[in-house]
Amino acid sequence: MLKVNEYFDGQVKSIDTSNSEGKATAGVIAPGEFEFGTSTIEYMTITHGKMDVLLPGEKEWKTYQRHETFKVAKDSSFKVLVQEAVSYVCVYE
Repeated sequence: MLKVNEYFDGQVKSIDTSNSEGKATAGVIAPGEFEFGTSTIEYMTITHGKMDVLLPGEKEWKTYQRHETFKVAKDSSFKVLVQEAVSYVCVYE
């Protein structure tokens, strides 16, 4: 079953699905700066565009582009800075 998620007054939207392999989402992020919290380990892959990411414990932002993936630890938070709309896939562990 699919579930639609909307965050930050509609600036971030995703479609959530689960199967025998676990949970995953596919989504889009409009331009802006956002902070996300995690409850599981997350692997986020950029599928179109690019965004700057500030991972937990880091002091420097890093740019991730199409086909690049970053990992976020569970029970933490990370920030993203988006200049142009970006799409992503997120897999939860």
